[in-house]
Amino acid sequence: MGDSIDLSGDGGVLKTIVRRAKPDAIAPSESLPLLDVHYEGVLAETGEVFDTTHEDNTVFTFELGQGSVIKAWDIALKTMKVGEVAKITCKPEYAYGSAGSPPDVPPDATLVFEVELVASRPRKGSSLSSVSDERARLEELKKQRELAAAVKDEEKKKREEAKAAAASRIQAKLEAKKGQAKGKGKSK
Repeated sequence: MGDSIDLSGDGGVLKTIVRRAKPDAIAPSESLPLLDVHYEGVLAETGEVFDTTHEDNTVFTFELGQGSVIKAWDIALKTMKVGEVAKITCKPEYAYGSAGSPPDVPPDATLVFEVELVASRPRKGSSLSSVSDERARLEELKKQRELAAAVKDEEKKKREEAKAAAASRIQAKLEAKKGQAKGKGKSK
C-alpha cells in the first residue's frame, strides 16, 4: 500500500503499511502502553514462518518500551495506530542479532513481520477497564479473529473448487481431442 519508511535511520527497521487504521484510531502512548498484536514472522532469507499468532487465533500482549520484545518492535509499534497492519523488516541488530533465537531463528537473521495492532490499553490497575470489560474485549477479539478465519477458509475453499473445475474442464478438452485424433486416424 505504501512505501517503506526507515524508522531507525540506518535501514535496520523498515515499515510498510499494508492496511491503514481509521483516521480516528488511537495510538500507543505513555498512558496506553499495553499493546495487543496479531502477527506472523518469517525469515527474510527463506520465507519460512518461524512464529505466528494466526494458527491458534491468539493475540500477543506486551508493554511498549520495556525491552520485552525485539528492539524493532519497540521502534515500529509506537508508530502504528489500532487497526493498522504493517510489514516490518528487521535487520539482525534490531532483532535477535548474532545469537539468533534457536531453534527457529538462526544467527544474524533478517526478519519480516506482518503485524496488526489490535489494541492499545492502559497498564493493569489503571482506571480505564475492569476485569469484566477485559474479558468482554478479549471475547470480541476472539470472535473477530474466528470470523476472519472462517472468511479466509471459505475463500480458500472457493479457490480450490475453481481450480478443480478448471482442471476437469481441461481434462475433458484433452479427452475430446484424443477422441478426435483417434477418429481422424481411423478415417484414413
